[in-house]
Amino acid sequence: MASLRDIRKRIASVKNTQKITKAMKMVAAAKLRRAEEAIKAARPFSEKMREVMMSLAARTKAHPMLESRPVQKALLILVTADRGLCGAFNTNLQRRAESFVNEMKTKGVQINFVTVGRKGNDYFRRRQIPIIEKFNNVMNKVSYDLAGRIVSIATENFLSGEFQEVYLLFNSFRSAVTQSLTLRRLLPIAPEEEGWKPRRGYLYEPSEEELLEELLPRYVQVQVFTGILDSVASEHGARMSAMEAATTNAGEMINKLTLKLNRKRQESITTELMEIVGGAEALKG
Repeated sequence: MASLRDIRKRIASVKNTQKITKAMKMVAAAKLRRAEEAIKAARPFSEKMREVMMSLAARTKAHPMLESRPVQKALLILVTADRGLCGAFNTNLQRRAESFVNEMKTKGVQINFVTVGRKGNDYFRRRQIPIIEKFNNVMNKVSYDLAGRIVSIATENFLSGEFQEVYLLFNSFRSAVTQSLTLRRLLPIAPEEEGWKPRRGYLYEPSEEELLEELLPRYVQVQVFTGILDSVASEHGARMSAMEAATTNAGEMINKLTLKLNRKRQESITTELMEIVGGAEALKG
């Protein structure tokens, strides 16, 4: 049975852990504000560019990035975190990626990965999933150039015919406590598969073909960049929620241990008093 000293040590240990989780929650909250501002600033441009690209893709197929081909191999860009302690954030992404791999395998399609974030790379490397490129320890310094390097690898392999489809899997930020898994096909761009219908007409200068040549690679880069920003904000939101729950649980554990300590101390005092009374009665006798 635990002694008073053991219980006191455990209370001290839990209090130290609570201080750490509380500090981590505050740091995550501060980072979340900056990440939320970044994704809210990037989304309008990303969504409008997506609308324009869908309109162009619906009108012409005069570009290799719009051509649908029989699929034998596909590339998945998986965006996870570099660190843990963020609840089920990474686990949900890993499970969804595994599910996607199995779904595509039943169709005879082999999936290769480009991993963004150390957690995804470590998980699928242990499972011997082909990873053609990894980007570890980059989530604290997200940049448009980083998205460019990722997209360069994806588009080169797509245009060379190595992969016939390219997908992006990430956590889309909704709020500090809500993130949604998002699997999006980047290439080839096919409006009909998105359930998209042209809502308005555009006049293009120069020609649509010239615009596609310039804008399609940039469009894919913007989608990847926005996805990474979404993932960063989602990670900080998930970590803030996880640390808040851990801090609350630590407080509850401290209360239980304190109650246990008081009972144990009371039992010890009662036992000592009984021994004193017993000894006094023995002396009288």
